[in-house]
Amino acid sequence: MIRWPWRRKQKTHGAHGEDLAAKVHRKAGYEILDRNVKLGRNEVDILARDGDTVVFVEVKTRESPGPAFAPEDNVHATKQRKLINAANHYIARHPDPSTYYRFDIVSVTVVHGEKPRVDLLKDAFHA
Repeated sequence: MIRWPWRRKQKTHGAHGEDLAAKVHRKAGYEILDRNVKLGRNEVDILARDGDTVVFVEVKTRESPGPAFAPEDNVHATKQRKLINAANHYIARHPDPSTYYRFDIVSVTVVHGEKPRVDLLKDAFHA
């Protein structure tokens, strides 16, 4: 079996980025409900609650040689549809007319030798 070294590194960066994203959400007062939750055929990186709002969070972590790189640009229309489908599965399982729903993106940029940059984009797109 061939082992691809870059896949392991990406997984490590991704997991580290999700840890940072969860920390940012907790610090902002969110309750983390679940992480890497499978909803239907799709997965949500972080499922959180912000008051009366359930938040579906997509985390994008990238290693970059400079500050101009934007990981959130990788949450394109196809990825948004997958997150919306996951949200629909969650809502079907947990119907509550008093609950609001939102999609956030957390962008984590790792530049060698610097502290990771973490940006929380609230209400990044709509269903």
